[in-house]
Formats: sequence, structure tokens, C-alpha cells
Amino acid sequence: MSQPEEEFEEEQKDSLKTKKKKKEKRSARKKKKKEEEEKREEEQVEEEGEEEEEHSDCVVLRGIFKLGKKSHDVLLTQTRLTWIPIIPETPTGEACALQPGVLLLRDVFAVKVKRRRAVGQESGGPVLGVALFCCRRRGKRLEEESLHLHNASAEHTQTWYNTLKELLTGSSSRPKYLKVFINPRSHKKEAVHIYREHVAPLFRMADVRTDITGHLLQVDMCSFSSLGQLVCFGFSAMFGFGGRSLARAEKKRWMPSARRREYAVVKTLARLRPDDCLLSFLPAKQSNRDQDQDPESEGEETWTTNQGLYLSISIMSIPCLSQHAPQGLAPNTSLANGSAALIAVGNTSRSEFIKHLKRYNSSSGQFSFSFVETHTVSAVRICPRSLIGCSEEESEEEAESKTTPIIQLEGAAFPWNIDGELVEIANEVLIRVHPQLITLYGEEVDEAESTGSCSCI
Repeated sequence: MSQPEEEFEEEQKDSLKTKKKKKEKRSARKKKKKEEEEKREEEQVEEEGEEEEEHSDCVVLRGIFKLGKKSHDVLLTQTRLTWIPIIPETPTGEACALQPGVLLLRDVFAVKVKRRRAVGQESGGPVLGVALFCCRRRGKRLEEESLHLHNASAEHTQTWYNTLKELLTGSSSRPKYLKVFINPRSHKKEAVHIYREHVAPLFRMADVRTDITGHLLQVDMCSFSSLGQLVCFGFSAMFGFGGRSLARAEKKRWMPSARRREYAVVKTLARLRPDDCLLSFLPAKQSNRDQDQDPESEGEETWTTNQGLYLSISIMSIPCLSQHAPQGLAPNTSLANGSAALIAVGNTSRSEFIKHLKRYNSSSGQFSFSFVETHTVSAVRICPRSLIGCSEEESEEEAESKTTPIIQLEGAAFPWNIDGELVEIANEVLIRVHPQLITLYGEEVDEAESTGSCSCI
């Protein structure tokens, strides 16, 4: 082997060794980081335990109970139950030091009086003691356990039961009412049975009232097509302001999400321009045709057509609730009414458009402006026109004094915001509502307990 070849081999070996060392260092760093995180978690648990001990010095009750076959000295504080076996002293007068058993009251979900009952007896019977039902964490799972404190004294047992009950119900972290959603299709379609057999009894034991909701809802959906080709399906779409804001946000993916959204909205408002569009729509009332009608008869439908400058065009087949629009972007639509809301915002000043946007945060008034039109539709056709106007590079003062649309080069794609995803389409777009197209697990908006967050589906 020649000297250059030997040198090359040595270099390769050194390179492999270097890579191996780097890999080992990375693994060591990951392992160390994991150990530090586990240590922090342990310290946090210990601190919480110490805090609880500080608050649990005051003994609320003390008594003698049998756990199993041995008598125990049981102490109850505000936060925990402890017990230690009672062992007679040794002949030398020394007592054995034993670690007490501990049960945190935060883990207890129910307490009951134990009674001896004959077969078929549903009430009454001699008192046996108190039973506490709790949950213990085993890794990522919660397992049910019970602790039985035996004492035949009815008065003694009742005192302990009442005190434990008072401590449990007095805790602010324990819910008294719960809204339960059951997905009937989950867990091999046995979710309802599992809830009734295993979960509901626990809620009853804990005296938690529940309101159960088992809903399968058929939901309308829109199809988006261009030049006869299907582009995608979706529930909502925004053209104009909504599409451009999303397009700008997508270019700043390196920013934090909240800051990225703010930047995109402010930048789009600063360069606010209308689009010259041919807007056609089919009113929903004209779509109530017989199901057996030939689909080829679409041309016989009466379309309404408008041409003009639009700052924003939205099509929503669902209300689209959010923290910024508590009543929804389209509050007058629902999930399965076979129609969509068309919201077209015509050309206006920046200040008036901002007023329109701000009204979404209140209960009403966003559609009361003269430049905003709304329609209930079953189909919409939007054809943007490529006109030459002012460019986006103009100053804000120049832009404010002009009302011409933004420049759109021939063949360039227009940005659409479809269900929060950026879709660029260069040509005319046809949106059709398909009534009850899919079946989802969810609840209609007007049936929901709260409309403060997005719970359309």
C-alpha cells in the first residue's frame, strides 16, 4: 500500500473516531439533561411534600382502627391520613421504631361507611368502619385503591366519616360538576359501555354530578375547485385580507407564532389594497332541489353576480369561534344547515375596515357597515381580475391617497386562507357547499355550554 493511501486511511479512521466521540458526547449530554430534569421533578415533589407537612401539623382527629388484623394509631390532619401499628413494648422497655403509612387527602376521591349486610339487604346493618377510595399513580396510569379502617363503634366511625367528608368537599380543587364527552366510536366502539361500567360508578362514589354528551354530528363541508379540477375540501376560506395576512405570516416562520400573527396583520393593514373581483353566488334557498335531480342541471340555477373592489371575501360553512371572535366569524351559520355564510367587504378606508374587524370581538355590529354585505349561499364563484395599480413598495402616504387595486402579474397565484392553511390559486375558484358531507364527534354551537372558545366541532 502506498504512503498516500495509508495517510488517507488514517484520516478516515481519525474522522470516524471524531464522529464517534461527538456522538458519545451528545448521548452523554442528553442523559445528563434527562437526569437533571428527573432530579428537579423529585425536588419539586419533595418541596410540595414539605409544604404540605407544614400545613398538616395540626391534628384534626386521632383514633384506634384495625388495618387488616393489627390495631393502628390513626391521625388525620388537614391534608393527610397517617397510621402506625400499635406494638407492645419489649421486656427491656424499648419500642420498635416503625415508619407510618401515609395517604394524602388530595388522592382520595370518596369515603364511605362500611356495614355488614345480609344477602339482599340494601340498607342498614352493623357498622364495621370507614373505607377510603383513592387513586395512586403508577407511571402514567392511575390505579384505584382502597383503605379500610375497621372500628365497630358507630359513634366513633360516624365522627370520622363526617370529618373526612367535610375535608374532601371543602377542597377548592375538587370539582362538583363535570361535563363528560364520550366518543362512541373510540375504543372499538365500546366507549359508552366502558364509561357506564367503570367510570360512572367512580363519579357517583365521589358525589360528582355529571352531564353526559355520546353526539355524532353530520357536518356541512365545502369543496374548492379551479378550472374543473378539485383543489381541496374545507370548512372556511378567506380571500383578500385574510389570505394575504396568512401569506405574510408564512414567510416569517422563524418568529414566535403570536408575534408572527401580529406582524402579518399590521403589515397587511399598512398595505391594505382591494382586489377587483367578479363575485357570483347561488342563494341557499334556490338549492333545495329534489335529490334525484340531474346534477347536470346546474346551469339552470340562478346566480347573482357582482363586480367590484373587495378588501376581503369570506366563505364559512361553520361559525368559526375563536378568542378574538367569541360569537364566531360567521355567527349566523351552523354546522349542518346545508349552506354557508358569504361575507364580502367592499373597498373602504383603512380606519373603517379596522372598525369592522374590531366589531368581531363584541357581540354584534360587524355587518352593520354599508360596505359589508352578507348572504346565505350554497355556492360561490370568485374570479379575481389582474389589473395594474399601485405596487406594494409604495409609501403609506401614497397608498392612503389611492383606491386602485393591488398589482397582480399575469399568471401569478392569489393567496387563499383555507382552514388556516395557505393555498395559492391563480384562476377562478368555485366553492360548493356539500350538506352533511362528513360525520364527526361533536356538538352544535347553540347547544354548547360556552361559546368563549372554539368548540364548533
